[in-house]
Amino acid sequence: MKKEHLEEDRRLLEAIALGDRKAFDALFRKYYPILCAYANRIVELADAEEIVGDTLLWVWENAPMLGFIESSFGNYLFKMVYNRSLSCLRKNEARQAADSRFFLREQDAMWEDVDAYQLKELYRCIQEAVDRLPESYRQAFRMHRFEGMSYKEIAGCLEVSPKTVDYRIQQSLKLLREDLKDYLPLLLLLFPPLD
Repeated sequence: MKKEHLEEDRRLLEAIALGDRKAFDALFRKYYPILCAYANRIVELADAEEIVGDTLLWVWENAPMLGFIESSFGNYLFKMVYNRSLSCLRKNEARQAADSRFFLREQDAMWEDVDAYQLKELYRCIQEAVDRLPESYRQAFRMHRFEGMSYKEIAGCLEVSPKTVDYRIQQSLKLLREDLKDYLPLLLLLFPPLD
């Protein structure tokens, strides 16, 4: 069976080298799904699909030079996809690191522009806005944001479900965002989004 598989790949490659589109389509159908599944173990599905598509396109464009492959063509494809997936992973990690550095620089610059009076004013506005929340929202919000309690702990104290706590906190944030929209950039620094 393996010898037949190797021979089939060799025939397809030879036909592709002569520009046979049907042979390429057969090779594509044979390898695309399994290579995508393999690459998706390393990178996100969208990246995996792009990597595999680019790899198979490379085969189409370079088939005349692939006669040097003595072993399994399938193994060669898997190795190419593996290497390209690792490169994509490194590139994505580098991009994320750069984005993080950029965000931290921007955050630092923003804090440099904020003086003590602005912070004092912001805290006063936040306190007033929190005080204007409905009692049940205010209670859940303070317990979570200022006392560091989990939804489950708050639910136990207030004798409600964790989903109710989640709803009250989400509604509190919505009301606070509306009430404090002029201070939004500073609020994002002080109160990052909930996970």
